[in-house]
Amino acid sequence: MILADKIIRLRKKNGLSQEELADKLGVSRQAVSKWESAQSTPDLDKILKLAGLFGVTCDYLLKDEIEDEELTDSSDERPVRKITLSEAGEYIESRTRASFKIAAATFLCIIAVIPLLILGAASETGLFGISENFAAGAGLCTLLMIAAVAVVIFVLCGFRNAPFEFLSKEPFEREYGVIGMVKEKHRAYRSTYIRLNVIGTCLCVLSPIPLFAGIVIENDENDFFMVVMLTLTMLVAGIGVVCFIIGNVREEAFKLLLKEGEFSPLEKKNNRMREAVSSVYWMSVTAIYLAWSFVTNDWEFTWIVWPVAGILFSAVMTVLKLKLEDKDE
Repeated sequence: MILADKIIRLRKKNGLSQEELADKLGVSRQAVSKWESAQSTPDLDKILKLAGLFGVTCDYLLKDEIEDEELTDSSDERPVRKITLSEAGEYIESRTRASFKIAAATFLCIIAVIPLLILGAASETGLFGISENFAAGAGLCTLLMIAAVAVVIFVLCGFRNAPFEFLSKEPFEREYGVIGMVKEKHRAYRSTYIRLNVIGTCLCVLSPIPLFAGIVIENDENDFFMVVMLTLTMLVAGIGVVCFIIGNVREEAFKLLLKEGEFSPLEKKNNRMREAVSSVYWMSVTAIYLAWSFVTNDWEFTWIVWPVAGILFSAVMTVLKLKLEDKDE
């Protein structure tokens, strides 16, 4: 019996579909299909995972002359934690509540600088009789207080999510009924998710309108008026970001429980690679920007590094995605 036949036999014996086996191994369903049709063979790492998953020896899998299964002692294997129906429901409710708090904290971070901008503009234009020192002091104090409130909210959300951290850090199984319940709630939420993302996109796209209006409209206190228009732009963009966060935090909770999208075993592995490449890329861009700026002292021009880097980053991540997909297959 060849390796392909043994994989089919063991998969069916354990009641797994090709897709379920692929999820457990962190590969694509197409890869499992190719193994079972003898179009390709799994590498040594996957052989070891197959042996551990099915509780057989590597010799049994690799040697065609061995027909009978050679079982291994798996008594010392760490049991996989199972999430119950009530735990899944509690997690969804917890992330729903957290989505509003995280959105509020992020909004506070966005608007924290507004008092400093308003007071600074008022002191420069002589409005309200505010001195420059008072504007700087009051603005910075307000900024720090708002930022402190935002940090407290973030920390509290982290503590309340602690009981469910294992979902994103450890392998887990779902008890009977969990998948059906989550899928039903996910379908019911889908229209809300789409609506929040549409609203968020529209607000972010339209947010520069107040700033453009400030440029067009003539005003005696033009500097102060421009700052007010800038703060309106920040407020509108901030509301758009709030919509994105509320929608996506809850959507990610569903995907995590269903092990879909970026939370599938295959995507989790690929995401670690993407994060590593992204970190190296942006650290390199920052180093290039600082080196170029300090050497030329042309800070008014070197900012061009960032939009160019942003465009190239999309190209780099697309190439990486294609490479990872080829490797998985």
